Amino acid sequence: MRMRPLLTLVAGFVVCATVASAQMLEFELPRSIEAGAPFSITTSGNGKGVFYLVGPGQVVRREIQLGEKVVFSPGEVHSAGHYIAILAGDDSTRTAEMDVTASMRPATLSFLAKPSRLSVDQPNAISGVVYIFDAFRNLLLEPKEVSFELSGTGAAPQTRTVSSHNGVAWVRLNSAPKAGSGQFQARVDNVTEKRIVQEVSGEPCNLRMSAHKSGQRVAVETAPLLDCRGNAVPDGTIVTFKETYNGEETTVDVPLKRGVARTELPARNEGLISVATGVVMGNEIRWKEGQ
Repeated sequence: MRMRPLLTLVAGFVVCATVASAQMLEFELPRSIEAGAPFSITTSGNGKGVFYLVGPGQVVRREIQLGEKVVFSPGEVHSAGHYIAILAGDDSTRTAEMDVTASMRPATLSFLAKPSRLSVDQPNAISGVVYIFDAFRNLLLEPKEVSFELSGTGAAPQTRTVSSHNGVAWVRLNSAPKAGSGQFQARVDNVTEKRIVQEVSGEPCNLRMSAHKSGQRVAVETAPLLDCRGNAVPDGTIVTFKETYNGEETTVDVPLKRGVARTELPARNEGLISVATGVVMGNEIRWKEGQ
């Protein structure tokens, strides 16, 4: 307690005495609270004061009566991080520090899945990353179990469970052997996020064509074009037919339509007809008159 001198005149003598000044300014602050939790701060002293609470992206100012509690309602202090509290009176100031931690209850997930479209049967080709947040968008730094599942293309679902680290968890999975829309899901406790991954056919396999006479020309046509896993190659894929005759070449590019490419070429005796798509070569046919 601070003392102040008091001079009095007694019987012609100056007497020095002391009396207690106002009660010293103090306050009690929790060392740590959970984001959004209600709490109160006890202050001491007399008269009016101003209380400040300064933290990440948040500043609270209260004019208070010293000696009374400063009450914070649920959700009022919600940003996780390190806070500094300042209590100012008429003639002194006190400071203290506290931490606000994220809630242990996940409320939302930020789920990134890449790529959104890829070929079938690719090992470790699909990546998933999850960021875990509480109801106030604070990153949950404590480890949490995260379940990943990729399903929906007719193949057996792929599942993985990993622990988050500093609020983040990630996984790599294979693309399915069958084409289709895969559902990629991440779950933490009762919170779930889903993404769609389009798995499409791979490179064509066993490209085959046939040829027959069509008037004065040769009609050529591929068999239904499939990849090596038996998935239909998508329409629009370009197929190139080429006829070579006496050093001359005739080339026609045709898009797949309903899984098949077809066109007509000049009917030249002993002409060599070939077919290809991308880097995949098909069979060759040596055309002969009367064939």
